Formats: sequence, C-alpha cells, structure tokens
Amino acid sequence: MELNVLNIKGEDTGRKVTLNDAIFGIEPNDHVIYLDVKQYLANQRQGTHKAKERSEISGSTRKLIRQKGGGGARRGDINSPVLVGGGRVFGPKPRDYRFKLNKKLKGLARKSALSYKAKENAIIVVEDFSMEAPKTKEFISITEKLNIADQKLLLVLAERNKFVYLSARNLKKANVIIASDLNTYSVLDAKNLILTESSVSELENLLKA
Repeated sequence: MELNVLNIKGEDTGRKVTLNDAIFGIEPNDHVIYLDVKQYLANQRQGTHKAKERSEISGSTRKLIRQKGGGGARRGDINSPVLVGGGRVFGPKPRDYRFKLNKKLKGLARKSALSYKAKENAIIVVEDFSMEAPKTKEFISITEKLNIADQKLLLVLAERNKFVYLSARNLKKANVIIASDLNTYSVLDAKNLILTESSVSELENLLKA
C-alpha cells in the first residue's frame, strides 16, 4: 500500500511511502485485539479499592442484646454487618488487575489494529517535523491543514519530542505517542492515525517479527 507524504501544511511533497503488507495489510484477528485491549485497560486500574470488614470497624464489642428470649434474630456487637455502620461482608480488597500476554500475541494485535486503519483509509503520512516551543495553536493549525481538526487523532513519532507532546497535551481529541510505545488501544481509539516518515520504518522494525 502506497501513501503520499504530506508536509505539515497539508501539501503533497511528491514523495511516497510504501506500507509493509505484513504489518498494515494482514487479515485482522479480532480475538487477539480483544485480549490486548483487555490487558491494557486492566493495567490502568489502580486496584486500591477497600471496604472495612467487621474486625476493622472501630466500636465496642459488647453484646447488644441477650441471645434468646427477645423474639428477634441473634445479634452480636455493634460492628455487625446487619447494623447500620457495621462492617461490610466480603467487601472489595486491594488487588493487582494486571495479567500477562505473549509478545507474539501483542504484536499480532497491533498489526491487526494497524491493518484496520489501513482498510479504513485512516492513515496519514507526514514528513518529520519538530517544534521549537510548545504551541497548541500551531498544533491545531497543523490538524486543520490536514483536515482532521475535529476528529480524534493519534500522532506517532519515531522518537520523543517534548514540545510536540506539550503542544497536543491540552487537546482532548489529540494524542502523541512514540513508535516503541504504540499500543492496540490507542490505535483503535483514534479515528485517524498520523505517522511521520521515520516512524513508519521504526514500526516496521519493531513489528517485523
């Protein structure tokens, strides 16, 4: 698949980039995409939820009423779960939601996500660029000239660029990531995928196996 390389003004540079069919042209595997996205979202969870159980409630352990003869149910101390303000039965405890997936499976998931974007013609290749200072207006101007200003986008860079990242940080519909950090969720979450020229070769090196 060949794509024209645009500059940040949205103009055709006359150059073309060939996307590797082994990465951008495979038959997508929906199940591995599901597993990779599930792992990504699970890894974002803090798992710090906690509810106090009966033994952790601060209160007297005195038995409130006699065991029998009162005509009601048996009742222990004031920390009992059946009373308002008592402990919670089987409440949530801190836990780690992370789980592992094989590297090959994760690689296939990313290839599948990239192939979906290629099928949807949602990939734009731009020449490498940088910014001398963080300027959100300048980043917005770039998206306007590429005709994707009002759409959710993911910009993939070959290497970290602090000023480009800071320029897009305050925009809800824009996300900047480097090729080595690319994940399936970010690709699918964006309507348009913007690749710099050098990031295309970087992705091919990362996903060639």
